[in-house]
Amino acid sequence: MIATLIATLVEEDHAENNGVLAPDDRLTCHVHGRWIHQCVSSPVHVNPVTRHRWCRGCDAELGVAVDELSGDVAMRCPRCGRGGSAATARLIAACRASIEAHRAA
Repeated sequence: MIATLIATLVEEDHAENNGVLAPDDRLTCHVHGRWIHQCVSSPVHVNPVTRHRWCRGCDAELGVAVDELSGDVAMRCPRCGRGGSAATARLIAACRASIEAHRAA
């Protein structure tokens, strides 16, 4: 399992460096060296400019809930209950794909 994670990290690093993989589509986190669903709740993954884990309406960090058993991932604003954006949708999709890749490993 660790070998698969390391191989995926290296592959995604090369793909991102070569411009064939967008950072938003990574299944791994180059900062934490983990599957993205395992560290998405870190403050490092909050970006108010791109709206990653950020509610622009409330200026608040989105809360994250990851259920590895069901594969469900949710992010919502603790103030207004919303916080959805294209960036949030992409991050949720990446987390769900990360869970699947982790299961397959």
